[in-house]
Amino acid sequence: MVIRKVRKIGGIAYKFVSPGRRGVPDRLVALRNGNIIFVECKAPGEKPTPYQLREHARLFALGHQVIVLDSQDLSSILTVAG
Repeated sequence: MVIRKVRKIGGIAYKFVSPGRRGVPDRLVALRNGNIIFVECKAPGEKPTPYQLREHARLFALGHQVIVLDSQDLSSILTVAG
C-alpha cells in the first residue's frame, strides 16, 4: 500500500535492501521536491528492533529523515511532500 500511496503523490518508493547490513529501513522514498525519506514499515503496535534503531540513528546523524509507519497512514510522508 505504501508504494501506491507514494506514487499517488508523485513519488517513488523503492524497496531498500543492503546485504550484510542488518536493520536498514524497508523503503527509500523519493519525492518530487527533492526530498529522500527512509521508511520503516511495521505491523500495527510493533516497534523497531535495536538493529533498526541503530541504523535510524546513523541515517539521522547524516541529516536524513527516517519515518516509522505502523499503519497505512502516510500523513508523516505527506507533510514532507508538501
